[in-house]
Amino acid sequence: MNLDRFDRELLNLVQEDVGRTAEQLAAQVALSPSAIQRRLRRLREQGVIERETAIVDPKHVGRPTFFIVGLQVERERPELLAQLRRWLAAQPQVQQAFYVTGEADFVLVITAPDTESYDALMARMVAENPNVSRFTTNVALSVVKRGLAIPVPSSEAD
Repeated sequence: MNLDRFDRELLNLVQEDVGRTAEQLAAQVALSPSAIQRRLRRLREQGVIERETAIVDPKHVGRPTFFIVGLQVERERPELLAQLRRWLAAQPQVQQAFYVTGEADFVLVITAPDTESYDALMARMVAENPNVSRFTTNVALSVVKRGLAIPVPSSEAD
């Protein structure tokens, strides 16, 4: 899809705060509110905007702990990787899962209310996915930055 300057500005703005009204966005992008709505609808329909979500402050929901996990598998056969991917995608505690290069095969970001809950999840993962050979865990002591925004350059040349 070819994104023009207005699309790129809109994408950056809605990633900062999707709750802005079309009127508020129009004031910043120099388009009419109806043009803003049409562009956002097109960006959603074409899959540029995959979904919209709220970012919840962990302090207000029981201060969950974040775990960063390096996961290794025994064999990288496509059907075994597909099974593990489906399992990870189905777990609400798994916030992010990346298939990566390097020592680990996957890097996961997991949230849990405490280490006991995390341990139970990982025990279930190993039991239900025999291809998992080992994992390492880092516990986040504090969150410096948390987000999913993709910086969209103002033009294709940037």
